[in-house]
Amino acid sequence: MSVRALPVTFTFSFEVQSLLLYRLKQVAPFRTSIERKAVGSKPTGVGLLSGGLDSAVATMLVRDAGADVECLHFFTGFCVTGHNSRVGRRDRPIANHALQVAAEMGVRVEVLDVAEDYLPMVLEPKFGYGRNMNPCVDCRVFMLERAKQYMKKIGADFIFTGEVLGQRPKSQLKRSLRTIDSEIGLAGKLLRPLSARLLPPTEVESDGRVDRSKLLDIHGRGRKQQIALARKYGISQFMQPAGGCCLLTDKSYSEKLRDLVEQRNGDRLQVQDIFVLGVGRHFRFSPELKLIVGRDETESRFLGHYARDHWLVTVSGFAGPTAIVMGKLAEDDICRMASVVARYSDGKHEPVVEVRFTLGGRARAVTTKPATEEFIDHYRV
Repeated sequence: MSVRALPVTFTFSFEVQSLLLYRLKQVAPFRTSIERKAVGSKPTGVGLLSGGLDSAVATMLVRDAGADVECLHFFTGFCVTGHNSRVGRRDRPIANHALQVAAEMGVRVEVLDVAEDYLPMVLEPKFGYGRNMNPCVDCRVFMLERAKQYMKKIGADFIFTGEVLGQRPKSQLKRSLRTIDSEIGLAGKLLRPLSARLLPPTEVESDGRVDRSKLLDIHGRGRKQQIALARKYGISQFMQPAGGCCLLTDKSYSEKLRDLVEQRNGDRLQVQDIFVLGVGRHFRFSPELKLIVGRDETESRFLGHYARDHWLVTVSGFAGPTAIVMGKLAEDDICRMASVVARYSDGKHEPVVEVRFTLGGRARAVTTKPATEEFIDHYRV
């Protein structure tokens, strides 16, 4: 498969740039700055490119319908692939699908690091959450607001997305789409090409600059048409539809985030506070004290590096996980935490196991019986 060169504009930190480009260099050559082409007779659409199937197909449909396209991809801090990269995983996919699929399509994409601004919206969404802590309507409004700013900045004519009418119960019903359109003030300038013929025409459709007949009337959760179109366009690097990249839709992650918010008692959270929520098993012993136990070698290695000002907990004499203590460690908590870490070691069937606590030059060893399942369930978040 041949892949065209991808012009890319980067407007994010070095850490995020490194995270997103881990595998992109193996996929396609690119330039790190672009000069926007002179505006011609074609209208220009700004697309939200998630890296999923729908947004990729929507981009090609808009181009086929007569428009030039430029795409935006947002780094929110809650993406699964970004998390896997930062933890140092090599056993799970960590490539950024938005950049890969943009390379296949030969379209411009600008990646925006919005994590600092995105977090407050997640914690206090105006339109509430979905099944977990996913603020889907607010998320869509947030991204479209920034797309609107970018549209004005470059002099584009409209914005388009990969939304499909009726595909998602929280954010893609007609009433939700009307709410979103009203909230951001994009009447006539927001095109949803996959369901365009089921919705009122936008300005560029009405005046013929975008050929409405080449847009679609897809409704519901099925993706057969999108998959067929992906084959037609030669797109293969998109995120699988059954997967998804947002950690906020994950029940376990959402429970950990909810626990953190509740125990902080209104104290402001930072992006670095929430990242570790995606690592390890979490145990809450008090509002101020939590234990995080690595689930595998990669997570244990990450926690070992992350520890710094936290107590590091390991098992002596048996293979086992690395754990860290978040909060002030009291004497009464040491044995309880030690028993949890012992439970996940190879010594879990032994009558007693030695567990070590270290912080800087300080060290403490305790001998404890591995925790029971009932004990584990009681404290686990």
